[in-house]
Amino acid sequence: MQLIKKGEFVSDSFATVEDDAELPEGSIIVSLERWQAERDSLSERNTPLGVRLKSGQEPSVIADDLDKFAVVALEFPAYRNGRAYSYARLLRERYGYKGEIRAVGNVLRDQFQYMIRVGFDALEVADNITPDIYKRAVGTFTHAYQPGADGSVSVFSLRHR
Repeated sequence: MQLIKKGEFVSDSFATVEDDAELPEGSIIVSLERWQAERDSLSERNTPLGVRLKSGQEPSVIADDLDKFAVVALEFPAYRNGRAYSYARLLRERYGYKGEIRAVGNVLRDQFQYMIRVGFDALEVADNITPDIYKRAVGTFTHAYQPGADGSVSVFSLRHR
């Protein structure tokens, strides 16, 4: 898998750690279950920490801990399950999360632009995605009708200036 962050292909400095695996040195992403079970010891680590939420795990369960996470990874288990879109928007707008929101799992190029609009700033994509494919996917539409968490101005706002 590759990581696109703020429109650039970058190396991933975070290791995703399974629940039963030993914790490596460095930046890690753990499951919500592991975070809940090992909160105190994970909080004491002196390296960046991330949490991965599955599709049915709402961000409200980590709202009080958001200041502890450098990354919140939201899982897309299938193309027809879009709860992570709502979760990303909630993290940005309701909870004021300023860290990285990463799309993981079944991340499809047809969805890149929408993911960015709702607040994702990092996408974990398949190895066959190239910079050209990414640029074409996010450049499909130049204007959006609804406001987004990405800070771009909606068509409605442009018309009423």
